[in-house]
Amino acid sequence: MKLWKTKSTAALGLLLLTFTTACGNGNGQPTAQASSDGTASKAAAAPASAAPAASAEAPAADAKPAAGEEITVYLNDFDAVIGDMFEKKTGYKLNVVVGNGAEIMSRVEAEKGNPQWDVLWIDSMPSVNGLDQKGQLLRGWTPDNAGNLKDSFEAQVPEDHSYYPTGAHAAGVLVYNTNEITQADAPKSWADLTKDTYKDRIGTADPAIAAPAYPFVSWFFENKGMEGGEQYFGDLMKNGMRVYPKNPQVAQALTAGEVDVAMLQETNAYSLVNDGEPVKVVWPEEGAPGSVRVAAIQKDTQHAAVAKEFVNFLLDPQVQQQLIDEGDESYFEPSAEGVKTKADREPNAKLNITDAAWASEHEAEIKQWFADQAIQ
Repeated sequence: MKLWKTKSTAALGLLLLTFTTACGNGNGQPTAQASSDGTASKAAAAPASAAPAASAEAPAADAKPAAGEEITVYLNDFDAVIGDMFEKKTGYKLNVVVGNGAEIMSRVEAEKGNPQWDVLWIDSMPSVNGLDQKGQLLRGWTPDNAGNLKDSFEAQVPEDHSYYPTGAHAAGVLVYNTNEITQADAPKSWADLTKDTYKDRIGTADPAIAAPAYPFVSWFFENKGMEGGEQYFGDLMKNGMRVYPKNPQVAQALTAGEVDVAMLQETNAYSLVNDGEPVKVVWPEEGAPGSVRVAAIQKDTQHAAVAKEFVNFLLDPQVQQQLIDEGDESYFEPSAEGVKTKADREPNAKLNITDAAWASEHEAEIKQWFADQAIQ
């Protein structure tokens, strides 16, 4: 019996061989539509070899944008609300291209000679850090609202100021089906999942497809070392762990009885609880791997002024509060001071954030290792 029970194995291999930066979470193929992702470590700056060309630096001044000017934003969440919110506040329009992380990053890679995007907003900080190292992002600019950042999020801003964090969420928490597992037998730590108690009962998302899934697995590899990470996930695979393309499929498998325990992104986890499903969310004592959502501007954008307006907008505390109150991925830790999280979210939630430069450096290697396990 194969350890990875998913129909996306062939696609996983193809994605990894074709694009080394693909990761994500979302639904369907990317589509364009006009509309009216704790304890944190300092994100390393891009290496000297990736020093920005003059065109990658922020211009001294931007031409005043025309009324109703439109920018194209590639994102994997909040597509239902963000366009109307931005236009209402600024008068500028968004052309939203939405897809899961793998689709968005693959599209960015395919367009690198002729980018069609102005802003990338995605909960895949390692992949965005990789774009910075390749010199594809606008650098050297500080939004006015960056002063609102909490210390833990300010630490995630790279020294070249090429991207800014708008929030972070648990890329995975423990969720179990209370009809199948008692509270006494429920897992309380990540190490518990290697026990025979959970053999053939565990589900997780694919790190090559779901945007939060690579930040999730990368924390284990950074924390345990590369060999330790391989050992941990190798043990889970031997224990019959099932891998699904994205977190919504993991949630569906949990409620359908295919698995009894899931490593599930937190909005998906709390949504099950709110829908009345017989599940319980457990935040491991050692914390949950976090996924940071960041916004970055394409270095050669012809709409720099509006692009900057949008990034500054995303850092506004009122905007982040509205995303928590109304957005589809509303369970997250806001990056701005003074914003309240969901009332039912764990008040002492601890997020463990992998160093972005480290995760970017090892992204292809880790994803390739997972792909190799999938075909064994």
